[in-house]
Amino acid sequence: MLIKVCGMRDAENIRQVESLGVDLIGLIFYPKSSRFVVCPPSYLPGKAKRVGVFVNEDQETVLTLHSQFLLNFIQLHGTESPEYCVSLRGKGLNLIKAFSVSAPADLEATEKYEGLCSYFLFDTKCEGHGGSGKQFDWSVLSHYHGKTPFLLSGGISPKSVKELKAFHHERFAGVDLNSCFETAPGMKDVEKLSRFINELRKTEQV
Repeated sequence: MLIKVCGMRDAENIRQVESLGVDLIGLIFYPKSSRFVVCPPSYLPGKAKRVGVFVNEDQETVLTLHSQFLLNFIQLHGTESPEYCVSLRGKGLNLIKAFSVSAPADLEATEKYEGLCSYFLFDTKCEGHGGSGKQFDWSVLSHYHGKTPFLLSGGISPKSVKELKAFHHERFAGVDLNSCFETAPGMKDVEKLSRFINELRKTEQV
């Protein structure tokens, strides 16, 4: 199971979280986010893959930051069109497309993005672009029949291990962790993350 920790920007905090063996670390390039990366941290992940998170950003800015931060993935968290994805993919970028989910009908939007993204990310539907800290009903995903693997996001907390153990879907690839593991916006509780990851990995070994 892939573990992505999103919303990071402090160099030492990034270094500590990476040392836990996480697979992906997300950097948010959305100015309205409380976790917005204003300037490059003095340390960026070397082992964990770097994910740049954007919301309806112009492609030139995405390409510039992709090059500047040596991003491995571009996560699109807005209303970016399939054509937008085709264009970025044509420039060699690996994409993660986020979808807000609360009902089976919300999953229909994924169909136009099949074959364009490395992963989908299913998040809790809310007024903003993610960051609700609330979990949606994962049983809705039984209606997802696409071929693109997905990450679960939205309100996953230290108490979610049991639910994750019980959740099964052939396209389930991993989890996206953020606000429920923070001491402040952009600062992760390393001990809390460590305990969660250890418990999750024990689950995988059973």
